[in-house]
Amino acid sequence: MNATQEIVSQLQEAGFKPSLQRIAILEYLRTHFTHPTVDEIYEALSPSMPTLSKTTIYNTLRSFSQSGLALSLRLDEKNVHYDGDTAPHAHFICKDCGKIMDVVINNTDMLHIPTLCGAEVQAVEISYYGQCDTCKKQKEK
Repeated sequence: MNATQEIVSQLQEAGFKPSLQRIAILEYLRTHFTHPTVDEIYEALSPSMPTLSKTTIYNTLRSFSQSGLALSLRLDEKNVHYDGDTAPHAHFICKDCGKIMDVVINNTDMLHIPTLCGAEVQAVEISYYGQCDTCKKQKEK
């Protein structure tokens, strides 16, 4: 099965009709690990899809987040970022350049707490903030 067929299958399994726009948006998320915003996705896809709108992207990403196909990340005060990797992991955000990187968590036990004060845990977000290696090296010069 090729990548596009896999995206179509994932959309159908999640209950979505695999439109060209949905396929393109999910494929973009699954192949670009930059944690893009709606604007970034629009800038990347609109040249080849002139009828694509930011509203369509926003609504599609909101639906993907609600269905578990993508993660909606509120890592800063300005933008919502989206992540196509829904496996348990954390994020590192550089306070200087704003780059967002995935952080592998080897012990996922802490992500699967069955109950907390009698509540059902449905999502966990772990974010680390600091200075990335590139920015750190630039400041050391």
